[in-house]
Amino acid sequence: MLLTTPMSATPAAPMFWRRVFPGDPVQAKAVRVFAAQLLYGSPLLDDILLVLDELAVNAVRHTRSGDAGGTFTVEVRHEEGRVVVGVVDQGGASEPHARSLPCLDDLDRIEECGRGLLTVGALAAHWCWNGDGRGRTVQAVFAWPGS
Repeated sequence: MLLTTPMSATPAAPMFWRRVFPGDPVQAKAVRVFAAQLLYGSPLLDDILLVLDELAVNAVRHTRSGDAGGTFTVEVRHEEGRVVVGVVDQGGASEPHARSLPCLDDLDRIEECGRGLLTVGALAAHWCWNGDGRGRTVQAVFAWPGS
């Protein structure tokens, strides 16, 4: 029997994944593999992987997540129209902030580190953080193309 009335499409339910990683900078590669498997085929994949790499390394370098026995958690949420990625750390003394861009006259003095959140801000639609010295979550939001 042929159906003459097409079934209406329903939006996909939001999807959410979370994984805990040891607080070691070499885990950034495992973070990228984790997210790449979840978002395979996304036109945003390269940007998302770079942002997650920056957030994971920041958690290890700048919070207690990088201490002996420390951990950080990566969260990936795909909702209608957007992907939200985040890294939850174990807190620390400083708050996340993006440094200002250097002047073109100062290009010889640009430090190798300290540009991670500038990169995040350049690639994501927006980024934010919440929490305190006991633990923080830094998130980046990407608009999903075609939604």
